[in-house]
Amino acid sequence: MEITTESINQLLLASFFMAALGIVLAGVLSIANRRLYVYEDPKIDEVEELLPHANCGACGTPGCRPFAEALVAQTVDPGLCTVNSKDMNQVIADFLGVEVSQHEKKVARLACAGGNHVAYTRANYQGLKTCRAAALVSGGGKGCTWACLGLEDCGTACDFDAISFNKFNLPVVDEDLCTACNDCVVECPKDLFSLQPISNKLWVACSNKDNMDESEAHCDVACNACTRCVSDAPEGLITIQNDLAVVDYSKNGLASKVAIERCPTGAIVWKDYNSESQRGVGSRKIVRKEPIARVEPLPRV
Repeated sequence: MEITTESINQLLLASFFMAALGIVLAGVLSIANRRLYVYEDPKIDEVEELLPHANCGACGTPGCRPFAEALVAQTVDPGLCTVNSKDMNQVIADFLGVEVSQHEKKVARLACAGGNHVAYTRANYQGLKTCRAAALVSGGGKGCTWACLGLEDCGTACDFDAISFNKFNLPVVDEDLCTACNDCVVECPKDLFSLQPISNKLWVACSNKDNMDESEAHCDVACNACTRCVSDAPEGLITIQNDLAVVDYSKNGLASKVAIERCPTGAIVWKDYNSESQRGVGSRKIVRKEPIARVEPLPRV
């Protein structure tokens, strides 16, 4: 191929054009960088390094980075991080020159005590072993529509190993490890978990809203709406709504164990921090130690 003067000129022109274009674009980017630059306090990076990088959302922000930004802006305080140790939160507070406020610890609570030794199974579910999948198939097989299915979705969702399962396929929350991250609340297809301050010691471990006879036909520890807890508790502390006892925690200062003592099924319990739920003296004793064999569906009346 013959190289002519014309082709050389065209090559030089193209090279000049590309160089000029590069200079113009570099200038535009330089001006944009100066005009659009947003200052970020270098303290944010330092504070983020002091956080646990769990990105659990328990502090109320989407993750540790946004929480670090809020801390530096002093719109939140370090005590909101429930994953960090108190000592580390104090280090952050000292670094920022702020105080660590006292926040009551919250933990995940399960509104069901229907393990497979007290709750009846009406059908054997065969399929993907997750609660969410089972719940789509006639509720999962348990007689109680609201019962915990025990297929461990909540335990899988918990990144802090705070949820284990007892021998009756019922979740057990380790309140020392629980960070109130809300993952189990979101994951449970039956909406059985909620985040509760540890001062909420009076707890209804049931979500069944069937009438009295139907509730006890499905589960030995279901609330049967007998109203004894309502009568024994201070006025207004407990009410019956949709055949289920409901505690008004705005009156938490009135709560006492007297409300659980005559509960015949033990559906309403007293919970001290990280200890087993205490049932009332009038509650029927649970003597069955093995899962209940599957029973046939109740005949329709």
